[in-house]
Amino acid sequence: MKQLLLTTLAFIMLSAATSAQNPVICRLGFAYDLSRSLNWGKGKPVVTKIYPYSPAERAGIKLFDVIDAIEGVSTTDMTPPELTAMMNPDGKTEVSLLISNLSESGKTVIVPKDCKRTDAISEDQLAVAFSMYSPENTSERVFVCPFKTGITADTVNFNRFTYFAFAPVDEANARIETAINAALEKEFKKKGLSYRAYDPDVLIETFYSYGKNPNFRKSGIAAKSRQLVYRYDFSLSRMERFPFLEQGVPESEAEYLLQLGVRMIDKRVKPGRILWEAEANELLSAPYRLETYAQSHIPLMCMQYPYVKYTRNVQFLVSMKSFNYTGISYDINNLATVMSVDLNSPAHAAGIRIRDIIEKIDNQSMEHTAEEFTAAYKQFIANTMPLRDESTVFTDANGFKQCMQWDKMKYVQVLDAMQNPYNMTAFAYLYKFAPYMSPTGTNSCTFVIRRGRNRSEALIRPAIHTETTVEIK
Repeated sequence: MKQLLLTTLAFIMLSAATSAQNPVICRLGFAYDLSRSLNWGKGKPVVTKIYPYSPAERAGIKLFDVIDAIEGVSTTDMTPPELTAMMNPDGKTEVSLLISNLSESGKTVIVPKDCKRTDAISEDQLAVAFSMYSPENTSERVFVCPFKTGITADTVNFNRFTYFAFAPVDEANARIETAINAALEKEFKKKGLSYRAYDPDVLIETFYSYGKNPNFRKSGIAAKSRQLVYRYDFSLSRMERFPFLEQGVPESEAEYLLQLGVRMIDKRVKPGRILWEAEANELLSAPYRLETYAQSHIPLMCMQYPYVKYTRNVQFLVSMKSFNYTGISYDINNLATVMSVDLNSPAHAAGIRIRDIIEKIDNQSMEHTAEEFTAAYKQFIANTMPLRDESTVFTDANGFKQCMQWDKMKYVQVLDAMQNPYNMTAFAYLYKFAPYMSPTGTNSCTFVIRRGRNRSEALIRPAIHTETTVEIK
């Protein structure tokens, strides 16, 4: 059914300007919350996600930027419909935003509008729709961390605090505390704060513990039914398996306990006041180094500063994509039709133009409906389950529990399945660079194009687009 494809049309940020002849949707490339925080952007939009390769990213918009004004009009207490309209001013190809963050305020940023037809679907969106062709390269996953985040009840804007320093290191635990502080310093500098050992605005204190659980009671039944815990590891830039127990497991089944906490203490306005704090309490089934935990989890803990969304059990959404970009957008109602071609893209360089009809991609027919492509894709997934590696199983963001990577010993069979015309795998070209798609390492695609009565072949050498976004869901 077409719905599988349509659900990928998460058009970013946006306001739509439509007409009966040419409905379009314009995007800037970021998502936002209307803040209720007393400490960050109260009553204004706060940026919560930047989309890769978007106008916002190119313009320099940052995560948690506060949008103070749009086109010179203050955003304070604007309603959602008013914000939507202001983000897409009529007759303009760009939008002027006045932003503030932890490092600066009153900065004007000009963001071009990216406008596309509402019935166009991009390769970025198709990569998600057909991700089971290559879950090694494209997946959307959700994970939860047992973080507890607190914030002062006072009304004080966090952009008043610019400089930070660390509390004195305990010499008995200098190695651990130095590692924790190094991870914190990296994150807070990325947010725009500056380290200053003398006269800081905030003092950062940490507390931690790790050891055997004195109340541990081994349970064989619980161990057998236990799910694997995956989280995104910023230090490795990938999802990793951790020896943590999932939510809801009794503490008595944890062989080890780990605690790590961070406090930001006011040294400028009201000395001694705790402005922000985050604490992680983990149940572990195996030994794990506290320093390693700090390196992989402090970036996640700090994602809730300066804008706090949840006080407990923070849920994260990670989207990872690597796919072949040619620059083509397709007509969702007739996927063989080229709806648009990005200028200076590989497809444009190969001579493909708007309204061309793509008959084949690498000998796979494109002359199928969205419903037929989707039905064939679902059947392909079912038929190729024996070719997947069960040790890599994970649940995706949509709740599908049988996501698995390909078995490396069965790449020949995988290629056979990809090349079978019955499977309608034309859009597998998005992953032509993968070893199970191209054993020789060749990453080029042959498109058979019909333009009017003329038919031709276009050899396209795609660019690999790689993007990862981690956001608080």
